Amino acid sequence: MILTGCKIIEAIHSGNIVISGFTPDRVNPNSYNYRLGDELKVYIGKDLEGVPIFNSVQIGPEGYVLRPGIAYLGVTDEIIGSNLYAMSLIGRSSIGRLGLFLQISANLGHTTSCHRWTLELYAARSIRVYPKMLIGQVSFWTNQGTVRCMGKTYALHNKPMESFLR
Repeated sequence: MILTGCKIIEAIHSGNIVISGFTPDRVNPNSYNYRLGDELKVYIGKDLEGVPIFNSVQIGPEGYVLRPGIAYLGVTDEIIGSNLYAMSLIGRSSIGRLGLFLQISANLGHTTSCHRWTLELYAARSIRVYPKMLIGQVSFWTNQGTVRCMGKTYALHNKPMESFLR
């Protein structure tokens, strides 16, 4: 079951949810709006062995224009996590209506993970993004069954992380 905004606030206050820089004005009926961090990784191709290559870019105050047809990795500005709830990180409808797709394939945040989350961004048209802009929302879900940490891979990082698959 999904938590309501009131339950998200209660879980923040009880320590069952962590959101760095939490402000109640970003709570929605079933989610919390998170911001874009100031680093992007831009997909530029593959090396001779077929491994994807990304360039790192710092997003300045003037923003950065995402171009259509290019995969970008961003990061949440906030550290988000819970030892009690699973998370789903998705885009905001107002951003999606501008043509920015967010978390296209991997929106599940595992229970016991707490860090800055890598964001998958793909623009249908050119769109300028800014550091700390409200870009997505996270919802929190109760687990059925025993929660256990299955090990950490991406959860050990607080910057945009490309795939470990080779």
